[in-house]
Amino acid sequence: MRLRFRFRTIPFLATLILVLLGIALGNWQTRRAAEKTVLQARLEQGMAAAPLTLDGSPVDPARIEFHSVLVKGEFVPNWPLFLDNRPQAGRTGFILLMPFKIAGSNKAVLVARGWLPRNMAEHDRLPPYTTPAGPVRIEGRAVRQLARVMQLGTPAPLQPEAIVQNTGPGEVARASGLDLLPVVVEQTGPATPGEGLLRDWPAPSTDIARHKGYAVQWYALAAMAFLFFVITGFRSGRSKTKQSG
Repeated sequence: MRLRFRFRTIPFLATLILVLLGIALGNWQTRRAAEKTVLQARLEQGMAAAPLTLDGSPVDPARIEFHSVLVKGEFVPNWPLFLDNRPQAGRTGFILLMPFKIAGSNKAVLVARGWLPRNMAEHDRLPPYTTPAGPVRIEGRAVRQLARVMQLGTPAPLQPEAIVQNTGPGEVARASGLDLLPVVVEQTGPATPGEGLLRDWPAPSTDIARHKGYAVQWYALAAMAFLFFVITGFRSGRSKTKQSG
């Protein structure tokens, strides 16, 4: 018995769409995995390198992102901001942001000082915390921006003690009039007694293995669609031959 392949236009077009879609999405996930691999390497290199000192000189956010940094100066206590919907260990709360005036400079940098628990009985009641007075030296990790969350409703105007979903150095600079560096410092080290803050910053999620897994799944879909088209085409051709005999 001789096998014959029967070409059918509609199944071919459907297969072509699935194959192209699978390859395109597989390639996209492969690129994402490669980007996250570079991100992971930068994160490891930055945290292993000697701390950089922020002295008010211009900085390139791409170069210092994920680096450990040191900065001396004073907190600007009249411009606290609270990032909403930031859970920690199963509890809801805020991240406290505060500008930090760099010593010997007219520049400032936005500092994420840590996490504060929410008052569950009063949503808008701000949690207590204390701010060191006078010159201090802080250390932390430089990032371009903090992780963003879904914006619920209209953003609140940026003003002292505002509760907002997301913000960054550019927005805070425009609202406050401060000359901010284009990075945020996630302050590290234990909080002093009475500050009321928790500092446990998660490493940026890379999910390299997840992207690679998705890529394999999309490529497998493309391969299965092609094989299904070929196998069913030969079966159709064989059935037609039997009927003719």
